[in-house]
Amino acid sequence: MKKLFGKLCLSLAFFAYGNVSMAQLPNEKFGKPSTLEMDYKGWGDAVDADAIVLCKTMKVSYELSDQFGSMTESVTELNMENMQFLGNNRIDESGILVNYEVKLRTKIMKPEGAKHANIDITYYDGNEEHHNSSFDELIDLKVNVFTKNEKGKIEKKKINTNDFTKERLNDHYMVIHVKVPDVQAGSIVEYQYKITSPRASFIYDWAFQDQIPVVRSKCDIEIPAFLKFNMNAPINKLIKSNVEAGMITYDKNRADMKAAKRCRTNHYTILGDYILPEGQALTHNQGSENSGKAEKIANFTSKIMEHDQPVYMPDGTTHLKIQ
Repeated sequence: MKKLFGKLCLSLAFFAYGNVSMAQLPNEKFGKPSTLEMDYKGWGDAVDADAIVLCKTMKVSYELSDQFGSMTESVTELNMENMQFLGNNRIDESGILVNYEVKLRTKIMKPEGAKHANIDITYYDGNEEHHNSSFDELIDLKVNVFTKNEKGKIEKKKINTNDFTKERLNDHYMVIHVKVPDVQAGSIVEYQYKITSPRASFIYDWAFQDQIPVVRSKCDIEIPAFLKFNMNAPINKLIKSNVEAGMITYDKNRADMKAAKRCRTNHYTILGDYILPEGQALTHNQGSENSGKAEKIANFTSKIMEHDQPVYMPDGTTHLKIQ
């Protein structure tokens, strides 16, 4: 009886451990891949992939400066009650910054998948020669490679980002070619970078699908309610979208000792799990109806309703438009 009880306890312990391990995927924590990710072989339709995106996220937040606060001096809080009063005012975009934080973790499954360790990062950078001097600043670019050695220990290698080359695509955009050398099958590559943008009326698009399978893709955006965007998110049972009310506190360092101001926000979270590349048929993919048909998942895009500069303050409503 004791032996049977011991076996039962061992089985339960193993089952519990297995649940904990499975709970690590999808894994949004960056900095060190989990043991499960290092040993991951893929899922269903993705088991033969050359490489797999384990997780990619983009977090977008708006930063309102003291300069912006001085433009609405008579208002202590931007909300639905006073939005009509402010409806005819103009906002100078120089008082607003948009901060992006992008993270990507890719596992190389086969030797021929090493090419997927190389990525291109495109960002807005104006050309003064063509009277277009506005630009976004790309900062804190970090690339690390994690590989399990013969003893089963995970080794971390930092890639020198100064060796990456830049190329101007046109008068508006630059691209950084990220080249990661000596990547082998089983390695995991993590990329992290930030973009600071003065263009309050623009948000970068987000692609849920990739050239390779994606375990998790997440887009997290918090937008001031006075900026009226049309949000276009893909219709697909693998993609879930949510919006809720939020708040930004700004103008914190007031010389007149008055309280800091607040601004209502709309906080969007759009999440997709276990997404196959475009054109690959779904046969037993998680979340599918086993239709055997190839599906295309449209990108997430957001466009401001008002294109004139400076930006007009609309009526305070933000739309999540599904198409």
